[in-house]
This record gives sequence, C-alpha cells and structure tokens, in this order.
Amino acid sequence: MNKKVFDISPPPSPPKVGSTAFQEKKISPPSKKIIRPSLSKKKKWGVILVLLTLISAFLLCHFALSKTEIEIWPETELFTSETKVTCDKAIENVDVSNKVIPAELIETEKLITEEFLSSGRALKEKKAEGIIRVYNNYSTLAQTLVASTRFVSADGKLFRSIEKVTIPGGKYEGGKFVISYIDIKVLADQPGPEYNIGPSTFSIPGFAGTDRYTKIYGKSFQDMTGGQKEEVPQVSKEDLDEAKKVLSEKALKESEASLKEKISSEFILLKGGISSETLETFSLAKPKDELEKFKFQVKARSTALVFKKEDLENFSKDFILSQIEKTKKFSEKSLKLDYLPEIIDLKTGKIILSIKVEAKIYSDIDQNSFKKALLGKSLSETKLFLENQLQITKVEVKFWPIWIKNVPKDVERIDIQLKID
Repeated sequence: MNKKVFDISPPPSPPKVGSTAFQEKKISPPSKKIIRPSLSKKKKWGVILVLLTLISAFLLCHFALSKTEIEIWPETELFTSETKVTCDKAIENVDVSNKVIPAELIETEKLITEEFLSSGRALKEKKAEGIIRVYNNYSTLAQTLVASTRFVSADGKLFRSIEKVTIPGGKYEGGKFVISYIDIKVLADQPGPEYNIGPSTFSIPGFAGTDRYTKIYGKSFQDMTGGQKEEVPQVSKEDLDEAKKVLSEKALKESEASLKEKISSEFILLKGGISSETLETFSLAKPKDELEKFKFQVKARSTALVFKKEDLENFSKDFILSQIEKTKKFSEKSLKLDYLPEIIDLKTGKIILSIKVEAKIYSDIDQNSFKKALLGKSLSETKLFLENQLQITKVEVKFWPIWIKNVPKDVERIDIQLKID
C-alpha cells in the first residue's frame, strides 16, 4: 500500500546545544575490519613440494640407502717359519716351489780426468849454439879442422865445432889474394845463459904461436842462442803413482755412488752386493817429462746384484699360503719378514737368502653366507648370531640411518669388514 504524503512524519528537531541529549550522544569512529591474507596458489604448492621432498628423502634413506656395517674380529694365531730363497738373475718370475726369485745385475761406469802438479825438480842444462864463418887468409891450400876444434870469442867464451870441416884455400885474382871461408856450426863448451853472446870474432887457440893464428879466424853475425842452466819442474814416477792411487780411489767411489743413485727404491741392495773395479789408467806424461802440471785419467766400473722387494714379499706370502691349511687365511698387514744373505756371488749372479716369516692366520669366513643369514634380523639377533660363531672373538654392528632397526633385506647393503689386531 503506497504511503500518502501526509503519512510521512517530519524529522525530529535537532537537540539544542548544551542540552542533555546533545551531550550524551557520542560519535564513535568507524570500526576496522581485520582481513587475514590468504595463501596464494603458488605458495601452497611450494609448501606441498617441500613436504613431499622430505618424505621422499626419508623413504629413500629408509629403504634404498639404509645399510648395516659389521666389524668382525676373527680368532687368530701366530704363524712363523724359516726357509731359504735364491735370487737368480737367470730367473724371470717368482717360483715358490723351487724357492727362487728374480735378480738383476746393474752396472755403471765413471771416467775421471784431473790435473796434478809435478813435485820433481831437475837442473836443466843446455849449451848455446850458433854459426861461425871461418876465414882462410893464410894460403891457397885448404885447411882441415877436426871436430871439437876450439873457437874463443873476443870476450873469452869457448865454443867447439861439431863436425870435421875443411876450409877451402884462398886464391889470387888479378894479382890480389882473395880470402876464402866456410860457415860451420859451433856449440858452447859449457851450458849456461852466459854463452848466449852477440856477434863476435873468434880465434883458434890451436894455432897459437903460428902464422895461422892471425890468418885463420872466425866471425859470427848473429847471436848464439839456447844456453840454459836452471831448475825446472819435472814429472816423477812417484807423481804418476800417487795420481793413479788418488784418482782410482775417487773413480771407484764416484762409480759406486753413481750406481746407488741409479738403483730405484723398488730394489734391495745388500751390503756386499756391489763390486767395483778399475778398468783403465792413462796419462800422456812420462817420468822425467819437464812439466809443471800433468793430466791423469782413470775409468772405473761398478756392478750391483739386486732383487725387488716386491718379489721377496710375494714369495713370502705365497710361501705362507703353501704352509697353512686351505681353510686358513693370513693378514698381510701383520706380515713380518727378516732376511740375511748367506752367499752373494756377482759372477754367477746369485744370492742365497735365509728368511724368517711371521704373520697372523685365521679361519676363512664365508661373508656371503653370513650376509644371507642376517637379512632382516634385529640388532640383538645379529650380534647373537655372530657371537655364537666359534671363529669370531668380537663383533660390532652399526645401522644407518640411526632409526633403522633391522638389517636390510639386500645383501648388497650389508658391509662386513674383518679386523685383525
């Protein structure tokens, strides 16, 4: 029913300021509505993905990566034995049945050359020599002079002819006498540098008191040379012997040192396993050579008979296996090996060793059978099973991750390690 105009009531008059109605009415502020933001779809899926990842990782660790680690200490006993083994350069492989292992000959050579001082001294004497022209102003007849004819220089130095010579006679040309002459070689009567005189005139004392003394004479036109009288160094036999001794010792020592450097650490070199020899000693110098210094040369060779440490160890391991029961094994880490040489013969290339071996042996454990027997067992069941085995003295079992309670049902995830004290 539509309202009429007169049905609409007019609005009430506003209260007067200061009235009670006006004072009691308060205008309250508009109320605020708290709106909580909702997660977006992307954030929701992110949270879900993280949760799924954590769950997957847990399941992976639990079922796929879980494992059991078992340490077993088997019961051991000490095995010792002694035997002999021959190291032979003619053998290529270790032969336990014949008790031989390979050996090798290694060689090196060393050539040393050094210079030494001569200790000898010698008085070196040499006579001066030269050429004198001997004139014949005496006659037309030839004049013969015997070997060692004396000639005296103007300052009194005596020289002698070396050979017998004949001075041709003079001749007349146009009524005038022409002097004849001949050049001869002379040697000083005594050694010494004082005879190295310059050009001079010479008389022949043998003609003294005769007309020939002034008519037959000599002249030199060049210096006399070569006169010497002094102490000079000289190589003695003792010098050569000492050089040989010193250099031989050095060559042998250096040859042996070079050989040891050549031998790698894989080989064993025994004391007495090296032979060194001098191959050659040489010097151009001879006793009494007038030399202040001389060179000496020595060549030496060193030979070593060696064997490989690995071959001896492999022989020892095979030897132990050949001596213990088939159901037994030995700990390689516990292996102790002592050896002493009885014979070292470099000529035949053989070494005979006396060896002593020592190792801990234990009964073989069938790890695969153990793993199969332990599948799915709890920690206590696993320990009980292993501790009841007669050949086992101690066990330790670890599960991973730590919340795993049983051995995995997969032998591939069971790890068994043997511990030998």
